[in-house]
Amino acid sequence: MPRVQFRVNGSPVRDTLADASTEFPDAEFRILASQPLDDHLFEIVEVTTSDGDKLVRHFEDAPEVRSFEVIHSHAQTILIRFTIPISETYNALLESGNLPLYPIPLHDGWFSGEIRASHQQLSAYVAELSAAGVPYQILSVTQTHDSVELLTERQWEFVTAAVEQGFYDTSRECTLSELAETLDVNVSAVSRLRHRAESRIISSFVAEAGPKNRS
Repeated sequence: MPRVQFRVNGSPVRDTLADASTEFPDAEFRILASQPLDDHLFEIVEVTTSDGDKLVRHFEDAPEVRSFEVIHSHAQTILIRFTIPISETYNALLESGNLPLYPIPLHDGWFSGEIRASHQQLSAYVAELSAAGVPYQILSVTQTHDSVELLTERQWEFVTAAVEQGFYDTSRECTLSELAETLDVNVSAVSRLRHRAESRIISSFVAEAGPKNRS
């Protein structure tokens, strides 16, 4: 599944949190959690700033902020939670079925983040941003593989059984014939399963860890 690094500018579309970050351009915002509540968004944000008192007053005085609370404050770091209207930037994620990976840095109006999405979800996300007039930058798109997506269900079943029964131990604890019995197939079928599963795993490993991808 593709892993996408992106930047989104919320300032042109009146994003409350993005606007706050432009008011405090030297501050570093880190969104730790977000939860949509009807047409509002509950968020927990960590802010590093030398203007903590001024930042707190900004949120307390903002009419669009439904609730606001300072959870913790230490030195120049403030942990706050609040409820604000759902912005076009976050709505694009919701409408395209994407969820960001936290924390999300925010600086001077720009959110920086990562999502793991199918090509269809990524296309839908970009379309939502464009339709809403939200400036964005796609910084990188890389293909990731997890073991469940890499293998078919039957291949994954073979690999799991082979590992559990010691087929890949240095002193092999079971044979292909025994694995065939476990999986209720003949030896020829389990041999094909083994070949295809190992081929996919090895090909993926070489693609990810080969010399051209090493630093």
